Amino acid sequence: MDICKIDILNKQFSSSLVGYKKQDVESFLQELADHVGFMAEEKMELERKQMVLEEKLKEHKDRENILQNTLVTTQQMIDDIKANAHKQAKLIVKEAQAKSEEILRHAHKRLAQIHEDISELKKQRAHFEIKLRSMIESHLKMLESQDEDNLILEEAESKLKFLQKS
Repeated sequence: MDICKIDILNKQFSSSLVGYKKQDVESFLQELADHVGFMAEEKMELERKQMVLEEKLKEHKDRENILQNTLVTTQQMIDDIKANAHKQAKLIVKEAQAKSEEILRHAHKRLAQIHEDISELKKQRAHFEIKLRSMIESHLKMLESQDEDNLILEEAESKLKFLQKS
């Protein structure tokens, strides 16, 4: 049963010859009523504070949940970014390797072509040297032949001069 200040103040007792002094009972009831009234007010104040604190607690829990969700989402984003970065890095490395292999193949091909060109130029040089040698020898033979013809001609002229003098 809930008793409030008014219940205590309105409480009536029956009197008897050997009963309590009315003034003592009324004084005690007044003190008791004041105390119960104070306690009721304090209880209401505490309940109000409790409601405020429970509301704040709810707000803090909501914030905590939001922060935890944000942290989880952020961590997932970080993990996704890392995974994407690793994929991109691998892709870049593969592309670089493929490009370097292509450059290397091209360089080897070009080197082989240069070796072929050098070999062909050496053959052309040797062929040219043979032709030049052959031409020089042929011209030397012509010169030698001319020298012989000149000698024969000079002999003939000197014989002719000798014959003309005699």
